[in-house]
Amino acid sequence: MLIQFIMNRLPNLLRSTLLLPILLLSFCKPEADYQHLLTDSSALSTANRHLTEVMVHDIFSPPVSSRIYAYASLAAYEVTALSDSSYHSMTGKLNGFKADNFQVSLPCSYPLAALVAHYKVGQTLVFSEDKINQKRETLYQKLKDNGMPDDIFENSVKLGNAVAAHVLDYASGDNYHESRSYEKYTVTSKPGTWTPTPPAYMEGIEPHWNKIRPMTMDSAAQFVPAKPYPFDTDPESKFYKEAKAVMDIGNQLNDNQSDIAFFWDCNPYKMNIKGHVMFAEKKITPGGHWMGIASIAATGQNQDWKATSQTLAYTSIALFDAFISCWDEKYRSVLIRPETYINQYMDENWLPILQTPPFPEYTSGHSVASKAAAVALTHLIGDQFHLVDSTEVPYGLPIREFNSFKEASEEAAISRFYGGIHYMQAIDEGVEQGRMVGNHVLSKISENNKETLSSK
Repeated sequence: MLIQFIMNRLPNLLRSTLLLPILLLSFCKPEADYQHLLTDSSALSTANRHLTEVMVHDIFSPPVSSRIYAYASLAAYEVTALSDSSYHSMTGKLNGFKADNFQVSLPCSYPLAALVAHYKVGQTLVFSEDKINQKRETLYQKLKDNGMPDDIFENSVKLGNAVAAHVLDYASGDNYHESRSYEKYTVTSKPGTWTPTPPAYMEGIEPHWNKIRPMTMDSAAQFVPAKPYPFDTDPESKFYKEAKAVMDIGNQLNDNQSDIAFFWDCNPYKMNIKGHVMFAEKKITPGGHWMGIASIAATGQNQDWKATSQTLAYTSIALFDAFISCWDEKYRSVLIRPETYINQYMDENWLPILQTPPFPEYTSGHSVASKAAAVALTHLIGDQFHLVDSTEVPYGLPIREFNSFKEASEEAAISRFYGGIHYMQAIDEGVEQGRMVGNHVLSKISENNKETLSSK
């Protein structure tokens, strides 16, 4: 109004001279500045990182973490399926996941709706809801500051929340909440069975995880690995030799082997002792590490938001079913850890370079999960991707580089041998178990007309 008042009182020529740049400024004003904040891989990758940070803070176990990633990523992907017919909904592909009729109010930003769905599901499934809420509100404010119209914002949030509610309803039927009241694992005195390990001697984590509904497998026991070698203390037995190999490598690790062990440690239950005080060290889980790799891959491929949602969804579903399959075997065989066996039958003072996590030995969880995730990522992106893995940098570790997801998964698997927390059989059979799970997941959810992800 003030500009109009002034212009009305100026001579025509002067008025025209002043009006032109004002009109140009008005027309060139970046009304859609907010869109560049949403359309590439960065926003969803950031949401994934935020979720990881909160889970590290809250100290979720590897299996539970995989569940949170899977449902949050599924919610974001379902918005993608609504926005683009070349991406197919997971309804009918995942066990018990039924379709819903979502009402889309236009105008709407589907990329924002995907973020809203991801943040909402993640916030609901973690403990520190306020931390997720703070990250989400920061995003909202940034979008508004960059010109997102109110109607687009409101319609997008409404859609995202509706999809999130649908996915959360699906999650409520996976038996997780019921399993919180199941009895704890009871340690037995049977030779060769798992017992808690130092320094915290924690009870067995998630002994009933095989009762969680898988997303694609027929049951937790669909991919049962070969039985572990029979427990034996005879120095000529396979079991004794497996344990001796762990002890021997632990006694002669070179720097590179130590670096590999620490890089893939991913133990959220690591305890530190100072004097009489014991406190937990915040660490990422194996699933968190691979979800970080998925985000790095999405960025490296210049994926748009839709392709990124698919990368995160495929990876997280593979991880979810991998942990169910692995934990099913862990509490079937309930096998003694190398640290316990070596201390009892070989060297009472021997310690692994890594702290043994609080659950049975067989199979190696990192081996199963890493292979399953690598299978999914290789299917989507290819087997020649050069990975600069900076996932562990926030936790004080340097980057490592790999020439493929397969190479990264193989290093993750062997790291458990170097770390002194798994026998080689658990690693080898774990890799095969992960391969079977990963291929099965792809057979259920992959889209025949999309061999690779679209790029920006």
